[in-house]
Amino acid sequence: MSQTIQSSHFSLVKGKELKGDDFVMVKSFDHLTVAVVCDGVGSAIEGADAAKRTTLQLMNSFKTKPNSWSVQKSIDSFITSINRVLYQESILSYERPEIVTTLTIVVIDGDRLYGANVGDSRVYLHRDGRLVQLSHDHSMDEEGYENVLTDAIGLQESVTPYYFENQIERGDRILLCSDGLYNEISDKLIEEHITQGAYGLVKLASKLCDNDLPDDTTAAVLEVKDIPITCALKKQNLIIADKYSTGEVIDGYRLIEPLIQNRRTWSVEKKGVNYVMKFAPVEVKDDEFFLDMFVREAWNATRLKAGFFPKAVIPKKRTHRYYIMKQLEGIELKKHISKRVLTTEDATSMAKMLLKAGQYLVKYDLVHGDIKPENIMMRDRNDKHYFKLIDFGSIIELYATDSRAGTPSYLAPERFVGTAINESTEIFAIGVTLYESLTKRYPYGEIEPFQSPTFKAAKLPSKYNRNIPDWLDSIIMRSIAIKPEERYQNYSEMLYDVENPTRVKPYFDKSKPLIQRDPLKFFKVGFYIEFYILMGLFFYWFVN
Repeated sequence: MSQTIQSSHFSLVKGKELKGDDFVMVKSFDHLTVAVVCDGVGSAIEGADAAKRTTLQLMNSFKTKPNSWSVQKSIDSFITSINRVLYQESILSYERPEIVTTLTIVVIDGDRLYGANVGDSRVYLHRDGRLVQLSHDHSMDEEGYENVLTDAIGLQESVTPYYFENQIERGDRILLCSDGLYNEISDKLIEEHITQGAYGLVKLASKLCDNDLPDDTTAAVLEVKDIPITCALKKQNLIIADKYSTGEVIDGYRLIEPLIQNRRTWSVEKKGVNYVMKFAPVEVKDDEFFLDMFVREAWNATRLKAGFFPKAVIPKKRTHRYYIMKQLEGIELKKHISKRVLTTEDATSMAKMLLKAGQYLVKYDLVHGDIKPENIMMRDRNDKHYFKLIDFGSIIELYATDSRAGTPSYLAPERFVGTAINESTEIFAIGVTLYESLTKRYPYGEIEPFQSPTFKAAKLPSKYNRNIPDWLDSIIMRSIAIKPEERYQNYSEMLYDVENPTRVKPYFDKSKPLIQRDPLKFFKVGFYIEFYILMGLFFYWFVN
């Protein structure tokens, strides 16, 4: 769950029933928080199934939402899709709508609340002690027919959701609920008890009915604990020039030379001190997705204050959209290994840094996303080498499914089929980086963008570099295992082996024949088999 949103949800079934028709779920995906409440229509044969399927389908859809889609477009597209599926399935199976549910959904993105509803489940906003209904009931207005729905998911071939969008503030509470709640609790009571969360509201409704609810009752409450600072950064009116030139002065910083080909990252100087200035890409002027990405990059760069990364700041009085980093003296690891491979000591030092940096990022629910020699700086101190991670542009949320994160040659095999980024996939990138730094080779060959690679068993790195000890061989091979279950699962597991080389267990590729995996064991097994065969033959000869 987003650190700025605190949520609760709870459901009780009616009367003495054991299972109800409501379904509720709250989840976070990247920078979005999504909440859904569905109330399966009781008169429908498969109302409960419709509620569950609609909720799960919406959550799965937001998990894989295309980055180019706006939140509103996503809500509209996902609702239309699930409605069509349920309606067509109903007609095919029952010749009438029987897989029917109401729906409320809200999506929080920064300081914006997006929502929609179909049916009579509701969404309320509670601010400064006042409760306001944001949703619209799709039910008949005639007296005595208030509970008759005019629209629901799966009820008709096409659906017309009611959409709303609002600015949210710190301290706001958003309530999603089925009609079982608001039919038993007045708006006044909701205002008074919403601070107790979903559990408190549903239990209050049950208490007012002598713990014999006439309908399934469900609530989800989202409390806005804070508004992300990225929202304020995004709204700043800053210059984004199409190009920058050598000698140009921006807010007192003199541009010396571009550091990368797109001329958006520069070596700069101010008052005799050198820095690195990274400008937003030109695309942010026309594409909000790129603006969001750069704002989050700048924010991550400034808040990740640890020795693994260069120090970074966002100047308060800047006129252009950029951020400043300390310029590190040293050499890019990729350039270093183009001339000579790392020593075992340096490789071990780098591995420890990468693993500890990974552990640090996990505390923020983040991963680097693009570990490779180009993003590692090698520096000298007291005649020893040490390493730092650079490039904040790749940092992404843990478990994100953004397939664009990372460089193909360093991606774990499962990343090519859409698996979420996790510690194990990051460990694979660390392993490939170690392999390359010690051998100048990729373990599975160089992989081009948009290629669908075939992974075959990698050779031991010591085949290319005889100075690599057996224990480091095993660590690297375990970190780049093709099958996730044979790989290190978390940073601490691999870090323990790196720090305790005498305790490292030999790694054997289970896909290889025994003679290749463990020749000594193969010959031992062969010896004992041959021994027992000879003993059997000797016994047979002796008896006969």
